[in-house]
Amino acid sequence: MHVLIINLAGAHERMALQERQMRELSLSWERLEAVTPQTLSPGPEDPLWQQWQRPLRVTEMALFASHLAAWRRVLDHVRPCLILEDDALLAASAPAFLHQLAKVTKAGGGPAIDHVTLETRSRKKLVSRKTHPHLPMRRLWQDRTGAAAYVLFPSGAEKLVTRAPRIAALADAAIAGCYDLASWQTDPALAIQVDQSAAYGIRPPITAQSSVDAVARPGTHDLPSALRRAYRRRRLLAQLRMGARQLAHLHHAERRQIGIASDWPELG
Repeated sequence: MHVLIINLAGAHERMALQERQMRELSLSWERLEAVTPQTLSPGPEDPLWQQWQRPLRVTEMALFASHLAAWRRVLDHVRPCLILEDDALLAASAPAFLHQLAKVTKAGGGPAIDHVTLETRSRKKLVSRKTHPHLPMRRLWQDRTGAAAYVLFPSGAEKLVTRAPRIAALADAAIAGCYDLASWQTDPALAIQVDQSAAYGIRPPITAQSSVDAVARPGTHDLPSALRRAYRRRRLLAQLRMGARQLAHLHHAERRQIGIASDWPELG
């Protein structure tokens, strides 16, 4: 399966890490240059960026735009691709899973698959109690964080690209909030971000600092009152949607921590 790696110009250490990882795992890949606040289009003052539950950092807008470019690239390829942020680490067993996933979905006849996240981030997810009949993964009904390593099928890319003008948000929130997606979670997880390495007992190959968090989160005190109310309303509605989704799937799903695979290549 082809890999799309989102990488900022100038983030040479991270790109070198990904090049080592791709060689180690024998994966075909291409680099997608990440959008920056300077190359963001439309610009940060556009109403597009005022549709989420709180004001977005300009770096968060740029990261969403970078993922949107990756979704469009999946449509260009007309085949599923693994989308990676440049600080994602993959288990040694990830290529075998990707090969199996491509083989099973090509054969057809199984459950619908639009999106498969390989990642976990020390937070419980709402997943099916049963695993996929042929693959080590569970139906994912509600995620909260993480968009560093996921397979996106053209069917899922089309849904996300179509909704993009209405869901400009944190990249992971935009994916998790798209309930039209047939989403799945690998179990065990086959990816983590470098900043999660210590939590899972893996030696980090590089020191990764978030470029998103380099910009302070904007406050709401200077915003027009109508916009402040709109943000609060959207936040409340999102919480209600998540609660309703959990209740709707409690008979066949559970909130659980997803453990990680046991095989991680040495990339340091």
